[in-house]
Amino acid sequence: MSKCNVIAVENQKGGTGKSTTVLNLGVGLARQGKRVLLIDADPQGSLSISLGIARPDDYDVTLSTVLTNVMEDKSFDDDLGIIETEEGIDLLPCNIELSGVEASMFNTMSREFVMKNYVERQKKYYDYILIDCTPSLGILPVNAFVAADSIIIPSQPRILSTKGLDLLLRSYRKVQRSINPKLKIDGILFTMVDFRTNNDKSIVQSMRKTVGQNINVFKTVIPYSVRATESNVACQSIFAYDKNSKIAQAYEELTKEVLEIESRERYRSRNDCVR
Repeated sequence: MSKCNVIAVENQKGGTGKSTTVLNLGVGLARQGKRVLLIDADPQGSLSISLGIARPDDYDVTLSTVLTNVMEDKSFDDDLGIIETEEGIDLLPCNIELSGVEASMFNTMSREFVMKNYVERQKKYYDYILIDCTPSLGILPVNAFVAADSIIIPSQPRILSTKGLDLLLRSYRKVQRSINPKLKIDGILFTMVDFRTNNDKSIVQSMRKTVGQNINVFKTVIPYSVRATESNVACQSIFAYDKNSKIAQAYEELTKEVLEIESRERYRSRNDCVR
């Protein structure tokens, strides 16, 4: 059975294209024959809305339900709350109730492992599990980091967005050092880049030279495009909405990069076993 890769997509700053990236990377992987589960772990429910759930708050069974069951040690079916979508990916939706669940986690034993306990149950069904994290550095993103094998960090080429990376990297190092030593960063992904402006060009180039010395910066850059907004409004991935657009091509390239990272990790693991 192939190994399931769990990727948390996080930036504590909102508006960096997290949900859009999770959706389109997930569909991109499904187009390559991968079995994919998307977990919406943001109480705003942006990912759920982008996949056609107009009113997530009306849903009775969501991520909040399964995490509560885990915390209360209740039995439940593995497929509880999971929705099959028309684009070949599965979704565990989310709504505002997750904020209440997050608060209750602080009084839970082994609170950092709640999401991991759930994700471990799903691994046998999927090749990839992508977690759309809430834009914060609270207990929910920590849970996602503990459950994940790696992190993708979407970032706009803006000063405030890039400065916020320090806090995120600090949180990542704490989790890696004390709880999940195998956690790694797949890379920083620049999103909503307007190549017509010198500002965007200079920030991307500068980050590649500085941060790129220690952390992978994806070769793929997601361009600013109104088609991305339109596809979200249409509740479709960019591949379903306009597969020939530049942004669809960009997410296709990102998918290839993510698959290449997986291939390199498997090769490295085989070599380590030989040694």
